[in-house]
Amino acid sequence: MLLARVEGNLTSTRKHPSLDGWRLIVCQPLDHTRQPKGAPVVAIDRLGAAMHHEVIVSSDGAAARHAVNDPKSPVRMMIVAIVDNASERTEVAAV
Repeated sequence: MLLARVEGNLTSTRKHPSLDGWRLIVCQPLDHTRQPKGAPVVAIDRLGAAMHHEVIVSSDGAAARHAVNDPKSPVRMMIVAIVDNASERTEVAAV
């Protein structure tokens, strides 16, 4: 799991069939001070995360493949929550 900020989305004319109906979102991982950390990642999204939302991204590829119902899907990252309120105790709107 990692905290990230939505930086955009991807449009694809061709993609793996398991990703049909899923939004592909570019997420910038953040460190504990909410500063960018590392390279952006692409995650699938069914929650409707919008530009600059803070989200929780799961890197559990098995869970993502289960979500798309294809054990051979190339998907690895999935948005599992949109951060609602950032404080010492982070509250999230989860799946």
